[in-house]
Amino acid sequence: MAAKTAPAPTTGDRRAPLQPQANAVAPTAAEAFAYCRDYSHHYENFSVVSWFVPRRLRPHFYALYSFCRFTDDLGDEAAGDRLALLSDWEEGLRACYRGSCHHPIFVALWETVRTFDIPIEPFLRLIEANRLDQTVHRFPTFEDLLYYCQRSANPVGHLVLYVMGHRDGERQHLADHTCTALQLANFWQDVDRDLAQDRIYIPQEDMARVGYGEAELRGRTADDAFRRLLAFEVGRTRRLFEEGRRLESLVTPRLARQLSLFRRGGLRVLDAIERQGFDVFRRRPTVSRLAKARLALSALAGRRPWGSFGK
Repeated sequence: MAAKTAPAPTTGDRRAPLQPQANAVAPTAAEAFAYCRDYSHHYENFSVVSWFVPRRLRPHFYALYSFCRFTDDLGDEAAGDRLALLSDWEEGLRACYRGSCHHPIFVALWETVRTFDIPIEPFLRLIEANRLDQTVHRFPTFEDLLYYCQRSANPVGHLVLYVMGHRDGERQHLADHTCTALQLANFWQDVDRDLAQDRIYIPQEDMARVGYGEAELRGRTADDAFRRLLAFEVGRTRRLFEEGRRLESLVTPRLARQLSLFRRGGLRVLDAIERQGFDVFRRRPTVSRLAKARLALSALAGRRPWGSFGK
């Protein structure tokens, strides 16, 4: 008989409470993995990822993705005291590492961290990033922005490497370049959206260097100074993608195809920004569905990541 699964967790109705209820019975591992699978499939960006994951590892990727997604939802969408909710979530994570789990995401995660001997640090850093989101909305220097990326993006690369059997510092360092580049590409793509939430990820030191102030940014002024500013940010993001590219030659072909897809997808976002003359206020730079499909199909076909399609 197939395991019954609860509805996917949401930050609104708390179908899967963060704290255990009286006489609550924790789900079985099979039920918890099914719960994470259903939750993951609520987000279309996970479906492409799953094509490249060996079937035996997919439940573990569902668990990792569910933890990351739910943590972000707590930090971005939850009603009430988000810092308190994140503290409850961290308490649940620490209990999970002691083998005491009730939330289905943690029940599944416990199986994953035991199987692959994953340390708690990457998960704690993801929670910390969401705490920072509640109070930090400006970044004085690029180093400050990198500090944030080390918590919001880079842990995901480490988690993937652990599940795929890689634990060394060299691969983790290369993964950091790619994960940070993906995060930065998203920031430059969403300057206007983030500004609407009073978040500015462009380093203040870079804005000052070209003589572009926050008043101009709030006025959505895409003048020459802004174009030079965003061209500079896009350029160094491209360099990060290039620095992380060597990881593709140090992992299995299946993972290399996934990394290639992510890298080329991020570069396509940067291309879209450039095609608009770096005016991200006029419309949000996006990659078309056709371009996304071509990227995925080329990766599935196992084309060399340095082939003509990626140029």
